[in-house]
Amino acid sequence: MSHIILLQETASTNDYIKRNAATLPSGTVIAAYKQTNGRGQKGNSWEAEPGKNATLSLLVKKPNLDVKEQFFLSEAVSLAVIDVLEKYAQGFKIKWPNDIYYEDRKIGGILIEHSLDDEGILYTIAGVGVNINQQVFLSNAPNPVSLIQITGKAHDMNVITEELGTTLERYCQFDGTREQLDNLHKRYLEHLYRYDGKPHTFTTPSGTLFQATIEEIKPDGTLVMRHTLDKALHHYRFKEVGFIINQHPFL
Repeated sequence: MSHIILLQETASTNDYIKRNAATLPSGTVIAAYKQTNGRGQKGNSWEAEPGKNATLSLLVKKPNLDVKEQFFLSEAVSLAVIDVLEKYAQGFKIKWPNDIYYEDRKIGGILIEHSLDDEGILYTIAGVGVNINQQVFLSNAPNPVSLIQITGKAHDMNVITEELGTTLERYCQFDGTREQLDNLHKRYLEHLYRYDGKPHTFTTPSGTLFQATIEEIKPDGTLVMRHTLDKALHHYRFKEVGFIINQHPFL
């Protein structure tokens, strides 16, 4: 069972764990009623109305994974969030690498940070933000959605925070078997946004648009797509390609 510590206010749950990682046990979950400087991918801020959304981070010390397998942690965290949300509604997807979507709108974001030493992964901090009861979004994010908007009813934040904490810890326990990793990757692909064999529009960081189908995700997280124009396979690392959703680019 995860050890959940609820803070009334902190700048960032990821940063809180980072400052205290040496003394906190593996499996600790830090949740916050209010984050004053919540962070998303690429240094973006994460908007979360106090008391209305799930903002928490999990500490995993020395996961049973090789450094080159660290993307499995991203898959595990994404699927843990999906599992909890599917208790309340259906239709959630993972937009590569680990944004949580409902249809074409973003309900959750994940920020995973690793600390490495000579022996491999010293510890991982998995930060999760999920929009639960917030109905008005003030940032310039073009496509947010919350669980209350999807289901039409408010949800108990204590229950959802507990569910997320325990499910995250369970998913991030690796037994060292290839079977576990293969099953995890299979489920990740089953929930992957736009992994449907159809061409979709994407963009390069410079703004060049192209059509492609998503073909595969490599164990290191590389996105493999087949371009419609040249029929060839192209490989993309994180930040090297963006999704065009409702005419907005999402890098």
